[in-house]
Parts: sequence; structure tokens; C-alpha cells
Amino acid sequence: MYLDSVKKQEIFGQYGKSNTDTGSAESQVALFSYRISHLTEHMRANRKDHTTERALVKLVGKRRALLNYLKARDINRYRAIVKALGLRK
Repeated sequence: MYLDSVKKQEIFGQYGKSNTDTGSAESQVALFSYRISHLTEHMRANRKDHTTERALVKLVGKRRALLNYLKARDINRYRAIVKALGLRK
């Protein structure tokens, strides 16, 4: 499995407030970004996998919605997470 509980705790610890901080917008965006990068690699190898392509597009939309929420609430937190993850604006 590409995403086990140890990897999730590592992501939450790095981008959230603690290892158990699973609900903050920053930790969710970081988790979505990790999953998006994994699915992107899968799509490069399997171009005709339309189910995964749909899941990838939905996941990108969820991440964008969280980033929009974060941008509206606290622009400094938004800028920090975009810079840390290396996302385009």
C-alpha cells in the first residue's frame, strides 16, 4: 500500500500542528497533494484508466476548494502551505 498510517502521521506532523492533527486545512492539503502525485504517476503509466483519471480530477478539485477556503480565512497560512508544497497559484 502506498499510503500507510506511518506515512500519514509523517505528513500530518510535517504540515499540521502535530502527528494527530488530521483536520486542519494545511494537513489535508498536504495529504491530498501526496495522493495527487501518486495518482499522476499512475496515470503516466496507464493512460486509459479513466476511473483513476476521474478520481484525480475530483481530488484536485477538493484540494483547490480547501486552498480557496484557506486563502479567504488566513492569507499567511495559505502562502505558507503553497510555498512549502511548491504548488502553483
